[in-house]
Amino acid sequence: MCLAEKTGMLMLPETAARYLVIQWLMLQMRGTGPILGQAHHFLKSAPEKVPYAKGANRLCGVMDAQLAEVEYLAGAYSIADIACWVWSMTSVWQGVDMAGYPHVKRRFDEIGAWPAVQRDIKVSE
Repeated sequence: MCLAEKTGMLMLPETAARYLVIQWLMLQMRGTGPILGQAHHFLKSAPEKVPYAKGANRLCGVMDAQLAEVEYLAGAYSIADIACWVWSMTSVWQGVDMAGYPHVKRRFDEIGAWPAVQRDIKVSE
């Protein structure tokens, strides 16, 4: 958030829009990251499999409902989309079938096809 605000990039400047970005970023920090991270661990790596799909699917449903109404989570592309997008990359490992969330899948596919994102994924591999 600090870097986005300092550079004036990926943080919407209008007060209401800025707080909407922060709201979605906080959802990622307190919900998406922890819940999907735990689902990823317990469904893919842990010796004992623990079902976390309910929480993971609930969060995807919240994002899907928002993306049914607007193009990006806060209305315009922001740091919130970046923070939430990366968790979609491993949705199958988290017990989430993206076919049930068409708006999240649409946004995931569109952002994932951007040349800059493709370059970053190749660097990360």
